Amino acid sequence: MSWRKEQRRAERGYHHGNLKEALLQAALGLIAEKGAAGFTFADAARMAGVSAAAPYRHFRDRDELLSSIAQRGFEQFEARLSAAWDDGRPDTVTAFERVGKAYLAFAREEPAFYNAMFESGVPVDANPALQAASERAFNIIRAAAERLAALTPPGTPRPPAMMMALHIWSMSHGIASLFSRGDAARRKLPMSPDELLEAEVLIYLRGLGFPIDRRPAGKSAEPPPVPPEAPSGSGVPPGGPWGKPK
Repeated sequence: MSWRKEQRRAERGYHHGNLKEALLQAALGLIAEKGAAGFTFADAARMAGVSAAAPYRHFRDRDELLSSIAQRGFEQFEARLSAAWDDGRPDTVTAFERVGKAYLAFAREEPAFYNAMFESGVPVDANPALQAASERAFNIIRAAAERLAALTPPGTPRPPAMMMALHIWSMSHGIASLFSRGDAARRKLPMSPDELLEAEVLIYLRGLGFPIDRRPAGKSAEPPPVPPEAPSGSGVPPGGPWGKPK
């Protein structure tokens, strides 16, 4: 759901005392306009039409406000990716392609949330709820990587699913940041961001030894899902699977 629609509801609700929501929507508006680093706590209060001291009733400081926005963004992000993955139906590659498109669509349609999630500078591990939300979203990509790894052709070394998940996320995030959000400095492309990501992933999978044909011959060609790797050997950094935003 677009933050603008939520903002209109928040503005109506604020007259009934919904200060926290009004502040969240005010901050989202400022992020969309100036970026996560382009406003102060006082700016958010002013945008919400309250005194500079009012935000402290709900948030310790500006970082906690940004953390709450990032958490909400990851929750919506997870819902988008989960719906796109749909437990790998009708087949792994088709479902994975939907996940990639959903990733880019979220970055394009919700740039304020995306900025707060990945570019605000708020450490993910500073807020347990934010870290948990980010991990749930990343786990959708990891689940897709588990299924892709299970399609490794016979005689080809099977790549670690976590490595694949991190590589695929890096590709998606790079394209989203450079080309999918309508940034003023982006370069014009001879193809859409979705097509660029699809091409990158196909080249990557071919480099790992996967067949060039993206679709399995039939449902029976796909091995059953494999269980997730043990957390202790996953290689996930302490700051959460998405890492510490830069």
